[in-house]
Amino acid sequence: MKEINIAKVIVNRRREKGITQDELANHIGVSKASVSKWETGQSYPDITFLPQLAAYFNISIDDLMGYEPQMGKEDIRKLYLRLSADFTVKPFDEVLGHCREITKKYFSCFPLLFQISALLVNNSMETGDMDKTLSVIAEAKELFIRVKKESDDAELKQLALNMEAFCALTLGNPNEVIDLLAGTSRKIISTETLLAPAYQMVGKPREAKSTLQVAIYQHMLSLFGAFPDYLMLCTDEPEQFDETYRRALTIAEAFDLKNLHPSVLMKLHIFAAQGYTMLGNTDRALEILEEYAELVTGDIYPLQLKGDDYFNRIDGWFDELDLGTALPRDEKIVRQSMADGVVNNPVFTPLAGEFRFQRVAEKLKNNC
Repeated sequence: MKEINIAKVIVNRRREKGITQDELANHIGVSKASVSKWETGQSYPDITFLPQLAAYFNISIDDLMGYEPQMGKEDIRKLYLRLSADFTVKPFDEVLGHCREITKKYFSCFPLLFQISALLVNNSMETGDMDKTLSVIAEAKELFIRVKKESDDAELKQLALNMEAFCALTLGNPNEVIDLLAGTSRKIISTETLLAPAYQMVGKPREAKSTLQVAIYQHMLSLFGAFPDYLMLCTDEPEQFDETYRRALTIAEAFDLKNLHPSVLMKLHIFAAQGYTMLGNTDRALEILEEYAELVTGDIYPLQLKGDDYFNRIDGWFDELDLGTALPRDEKIVRQSMADGVVNNPVFTPLAGEFRFQRVAEKLKNNC
């Protein structure tokens, strides 16, 4: 983190110019003792002297003050992880207050604002009150809008737009989501298919393989992000529903998602079980819930993005991912949400009297 350090800047700039404290004092119109106090940090220059000092040293006032309202990537990472841990052990309002203090201090550090906003969204359900949860999401949405409007980073702006739309949807504003996203391009433009052959042509086959592995991995995650929602849209077409789930399971098995990325498979199972419950296929719904319970109570923790024997060249990519989209929430919260997704899901009310459902529910509760 960078703080105000005008004392060090004045000392360094004065020495670079090769002038004495007396000469600087005479130019500004103050005593040598004043300059000495500035340089030792005993006092700051009067605000009216700042433009004159900055002009004298040919720097901006921000440079003069030695302050940049920014945080480096590693500082952001450490802060995110600390705040994420705080949300699990400290009162929600206390951590929320700390997040607000940080956003005020670094209001122009857009990568940090994005991560703080994502952190608020990820932990918003921990308020224990739905109205407050929605208020926190609305607060995060405003920060995402600021990042989208003010950042110069095109990728960060796009991520902020997507998160703004996610917040709007969560807040029950579907028309706003349509307005935000309907005009965006639906074309999949993969730079990896250009970058990989370029690496190959300059004799860097390892980089070429890594680039395409990242592309395959990302498209796989994108595909499984769409499957659950499409399943729910197909509950009016049972045959299409069956076929969609079958194809999704086939791809999941091909990529060994049970071990590679179990959280993706969890979501698919939950949505499929909901759909079969809605279709009145109790046996199939219970069968899938049993698979779900077996998966989430297995040896899959901590949940994290990772490679395997096939995706063996993407570790560096994981290190570069944004925290708010790459890291899971605290394990305790994750386990509880997995149980709530079944036990407190109103869609599964018709199954509540089934012994198999009760056994699944008990298994999930014991996993929390």
